[in-house]
Amino acid sequence: MSDSLRASVRAIFRAALDAADPRAAIQRAVKRNGDQLRVADRAYDLARVRDIYAIGFGKASAPMAQAIEEILGERIARGAVNVKYNHTAPLKKILLHEAGHPLPDENSLRGTEKILAILGDATPDDLIICLISGGGSSLLELPARGISLDDLRATTDALLRSGATINELNAVRKHLSQVKGGQLARRANGAQIISLILSDVIGSPLDTIASGPTAPDATTFQDAWDVIEQRELKNILPPSIVAHLERGARGDISDTPKPTDSIFARAQHAIIADNALACDAAMRAANEMGFNARLLSTTIQGEARDVAKNFAARAKEIASRESQVCLIAGGETTVTVRRQGKGGRNQEFALASAIEIAGTENIFILSAGTDGTDGPTDAAGACADGKTIARASALGLNARAYLENNDAYNFFQPLGDLFITGATNTNVNDVMIALITDSFRPPSSL
Repeated sequence: MSDSLRASVRAIFRAALDAADPRAAIQRAVKRNGDQLRVADRAYDLARVRDIYAIGFGKASAPMAQAIEEILGERIARGAVNVKYNHTAPLKKILLHEAGHPLPDENSLRGTEKILAILGDATPDDLIICLISGGGSSLLELPARGISLDDLRATTDALLRSGATINELNAVRKHLSQVKGGQLARRANGAQIISLILSDVIGSPLDTIASGPTAPDATTFQDAWDVIEQRELKNILPPSIVAHLERGARGDISDTPKPTDSIFARAQHAIIADNALACDAAMRAANEMGFNARLLSTTIQGEARDVAKNFAARAKEIASRESQVCLIAGGETTVTVRRQGKGGRNQEFALASAIEIAGTENIFILSAGTDGTDGPTDAAGACADGKTIARASALGLNARAYLENNDAYNFFQPLGDLFITGATNTNVNDVMIALITDSFRPPSSL
């Protein structure tokens, strides 16, 4: 695998990460001049605000909190943010609390209690800055009454393994929680709320990012129950979960707050960075390197191996007649876990791509998560080219067998083709890149 192509694709991906830098995103969106605070298109007079509280949850909450401290400094009365383990940054006034992801743990509950304690002191004269990013669904949690943390974890795990989309997953999680789906806004005691949001959801629906704790919820108990039935999970989930959702679908439990609820009258929501921003930056970087960059989509969804096959086929089709092209796509695929292998959606995408482009020359594909973590692994994703399958075969690795076992990590590791970035402290979905250079030779196996 060409070192120059590796360097190029890393630089293009790094440009995407830099564009989604949480501190820079906050600094672009939030401006302060004395007592005048401007957030996106709204202005606030801080002279009329008693106290400012800063809360947050998500993989990017630490650098977001750093930026807010730099802007508001002495005006912050108290604050607390929940972050994924090892996704930290030094803070001065805002308490940093590490917790579990992708499954909530006891520290998720403890961190949520700290946030709720701060909100409990708020009044209508106060301003709450809420820093939201991907991963917040796990990091901010207080289960509905009668539901244990273990049952909640089992449900999340079952949904993930079923291949549920983030929208489906969060429709369920919102209806099993006391803080998701707009319910955190109920705890603000009438204070103004500014939610600054780093989006990891396609289309950036406010009620889905981190399960929309400060936004009106567009989903209902019935929607949550439909997900359970469609994914055939009724007989798999804990009885407490099934009973709770059934009661909600019957109308025996009050639903999450909707757009007409008065608790949102003093709420502002600002998307400060998303996948489109990252992909645009990747495009610029690729063009500067001399590639003809083309953006396919920033709304990629579907089963990873199926999407990868189409993506790779597009790369092959272009390579048959052009060179020096960079294809870029963004979004978030899913994986239906069929076996017990190790990997994530980006590694599976790369493995399926490797099979599709086997034997070709001068196509190099990377799929990686902008958060630096792909599934339950230390890799952000993986790389593949036309020689990947042959190199693997020489080591006795059967690519299709590894794909069927959902074991992409153990396929790419001995090849040295895992893409490892470490924690990036941001999260705006995944970026897929295909570099097409020089000549193209169709594989003899086609």
